[in-house]
Amino acid sequence: MEKPDQIDLQLLKLLGENSNVTIKELADQVNLSHTPVFERVKRLESNGYIKKYIAIIDAEKLHYGLIVFCNIKLKQHDRSIGHEFVSDILRLEEVVECYNISGDFDFLLKVYAKDMKHYQDFVFNKLGSVTSIGSTHSTFVMCENKNSYNVNF
Repeated sequence: MEKPDQIDLQLLKLLGENSNVTIKELADQVNLSHTPVFERVKRLESNGYIKKYIAIIDAEKLHYGLIVFCNIKLKQHDRSIGHEFVSDILRLEEVVECYNISGDFDFLLKVYAKDMKHYQDFVFNKLGSVTSIGSTHSTFVMCENKNSYNVNF
């Protein structure tokens, strides 16, 4: 696919702000009829510009209000240990994001927990069973000031 044009970028921005918007609403906002907008959105999806549509859940309302960023340092660095770590982490429901990072740590996890006791149980019983971990460092979020999944371009 050729590079997205201005209308494609407008559509991506609008869908990034609200993926529940209708084709009619999108068409009105980009001044096109429904059919070309529908075709553009389908093309953006099939070419991977739109990975998926999600609902952003309010974790606090579900009593998962404790957000923790957990830095992980692996015991060793090699391909099999890295793959093993990622495979183990993907199975942990408390982990909602996982990044391979540079610097003093190897991975950064975003974790949702009900409270400190739940996080302690998570660290001891779930993270503690991941044999490739050398050390961890936790940072607790006091207030979430901005959380946006949209890419600004």
